[in-house]
Amino acid sequence: MGGAARHFRIIAMQQRIKTFKSLTRAASAASFLSVQAFICIGTIYWAVAETLYLSRTGALVLGALFALPSAYVLLMVVRMAFEAETDPANQ
Repeated sequence: MGGAARHFRIIAMQQRIKTFKSLTRAASAASFLSVQAFICIGTIYWAVAETLYLSRTGALVLGALFALPSAYVLLMVVRMAFEAETDPANQ
C-alpha cells in the first residue's frame, strides 16, 4: 500500500501546471502569505519581549529562539502556495 501511495504521489507531482502565469500566481500568493506570517510572528515576539521586560541581550536570545520555527513556517507557506497554484484542479 505504501508503494502505491508513493507511486501516485510521483504521478501527481508530474502533472503540475508550471506556466509563467501559474508560477507568478504562486510567487504572489507566497509573498502575501509570508508577509502575513512574518507580521504575526513579529507581533508575538514583540509581545513576549515587552511582557517579560527583556534587555537587549534577552531580546536577541528570544529572536534566535524564534528564528528556526519562523523559517519553518515561511517554508511551509511557500510550499503550500506552490502546490495550490500549480494544482490542475485549481486552474
